[in-house]
Amino acid sequence: MDKFDQAIITALRQDARQSISSIADTVSLSRSAVSERIKKLEHTGIIRGYQVLLSESQKEGVSAYFEIQHRCPRCADVVHVFQSIPEVVTCRGITGDMDLLVYVQADSMRRLHEIREYIDAQTDIIKIKTHVVMSEWIDNRG
Repeated sequence: MDKFDQAIITALRQDARQSISSIADTVSLSRSAVSERIKKLEHTGIIRGYQVLLSESQKEGVSAYFEIQHRCPRCADVVHVFQSIPEVVTCRGITGDMDLLVYVQADSMRRLHEIREYIDAQTDIIKIKTHVVMSEWIDNRG
């Protein structure tokens, strides 16, 4: 990734719906160059997707954080479990007694429970703690 790719990513983070022409003007490249770079960033997995962020009042369903402790030598050895769950938004390695912090957004409490049971049933998972999100006051993700 060079400075142009970084600039394109910055522009997309500010507004992923802006036109290729607008991004091209911002980063001082042609529309075709920007389009090709975006395709390459998507193809290589640097850009993994785009999302719609709703205000809390418009959300339905439930979200939760799972603190996970596992028995694998490396966190990367157990991440496949979470990649197979479409409701997983983030999975991060953390310090402390637990190894991973997994953020999940599910359609219902029932589905959240199913996800938790699935994770808990994995042989490499030692412990799971669930923190259901009750309110959200600040979200600076975008």
